[in-house]
Amino acid sequence: MAVNRTNSRLDRIDHHILAVLSRDGRTSFTDLGRECGLSVSAAQQRVRRLEQRGVITGYAAHINAAALNRTLTALISIRVLRADQDELIRGFIEDCPEIVTCYSVAGEANYVVTALVGTTIELEALINQFRHTAEVITTTTVVLNTVIADRPLLNSPLDFLEDSDSAATD
Repeated sequence: MAVNRTNSRLDRIDHHILAVLSRDGRTSFTDLGRECGLSVSAAQQRVRRLEQRGVITGYAAHINAAALNRTLTALISIRVLRADQDELIRGFIEDCPEIVTCYSVAGEANYVVTALVGTTIELEALINQFRHTAEVITTTTVVLNTVIADRPLLNSPLDFLEDSDSAATD
């Protein structure tokens, strides 16, 4: 991962570039330049600089989980009862292909994970694996419907302008 040097300010063009790439990370430099009012080489240089500064950290394909027969999404809170077993749970989480996100959290739980499985039977088996790995208490919430998923941080270049305007008036 790139060194995080994002403390220098991003200008209006940087924000525009980020908004375009947030919508479609495969946008060509030609289209990016046209959209942002830059030449192809200037667009490419700007993107490379954003990558080097750690603002852009990668590009990924979004895969339809249902195409892989993973139609059930569950949020699982995990509370490790013995501190000496924390590494066991972390190792299990890292190696478990059904777990797509993991957050270390403050509060009752130590971790909250998102799991994608095909059936409730598979979910139950996953929860049992947690319980056999270490002494844990789990709380599971099954997702019925996704209201917002993977919202880009910047939906449009206007987001930056609106934030700048409100900051100027505050």
